[in-house]
Amino acid sequence: MNILLAKHAGYCYGVNRAIKMTLDASEQRGGPIYTLGPLIHNPQVINKLTERGVFPVEDIHEVEGGSIIIVRCHGIDPKVILEAKNRGLRVIDATCPYVRKVQNKASLLVKEGYFLVILGERGHPEINGIVACAAGEHIVLESADEVNNLPRRRKVGLVVQTTQSQSNLVALVSELIKRVEELRVYNTICNATMLRQRSALELANKTDLMLVVGGKNSANTTRLAEICRGVNVHTLHVETAEEIEERFFQEVGTLGITAGASTPDWIIEEIVQKIKVISSEAPELKHGRAL
Repeated sequence: MNILLAKHAGYCYGVNRAIKMTLDASEQRGGPIYTLGPLIHNPQVINKLTERGVFPVEDIHEVEGGSIIIVRCHGIDPKVILEAKNRGLRVIDATCPYVRKVQNKASLLVKEGYFLVILGERGHPEINGIVACAAGEHIVLESADEVNNLPRRRKVGLVVQTTQSQSNLVALVSELIKRVEELRVYNTICNATMLRQRSALELANKTDLMLVVGGKNSANTTRLAEICRGVNVHTLHVETAEEIEERFFQEVGTLGITAGASTPDWIIEEIVQKIKVISSEAPELKHGRAL
């Protein structure tokens, strides 16, 4: 069985940055530190951070004054950051720079008199942060199918959750231009997301089975699985090597593997090694082709 790894897979810049900031803070502090919500959407990484004294909390009032609290890479309400500082907490903001860009564009659109449309998943931490930063009239749409929920407005501005797919954006824009007089669109899908999606799609088209590795609570990993499944029904979304079963690979000649932006290399490697044990003839892993 040939094993092919997508050219772009695993940790993105924003996740790498957040992990490094957190580990650096932990080493300097020498004691427990806290993240406001899970730093990233990968349960295994969160467990490892907890072992190193980094604990997720849901509310700043759970943390004593003088403690370090880290803003998750998805971003949060700026008012919460201000309140944390007023309570004497040392705040380290690990918001992904690409998420920050969405927040800034959303705020700009509201200030310039546009009704804000956000394409994304309602209730997702990134969306909640964008809404809070914009601080104005808005609606969150999860797809073009919901466009009829949009109230009548002359000026509409659109931003996009960083992990959305290009096809979802194009579909929504196509519907919006039929309904509004003035439409301003900021394509705020991050480059790492687009690269991972394109790479995964290319691989899914030429493999018998696709494994998408990453947290089940990860929006970008779930999107990767949806994209792969769109061209290859034999697509599985797994978190860890423990989920890998021999029956997955029956009659599989070529296996493709990709991973979400919050999936570390060590999880990918554990999965590859388990597959090699199952299939003793599996060749060594190489990006985009078998060695």
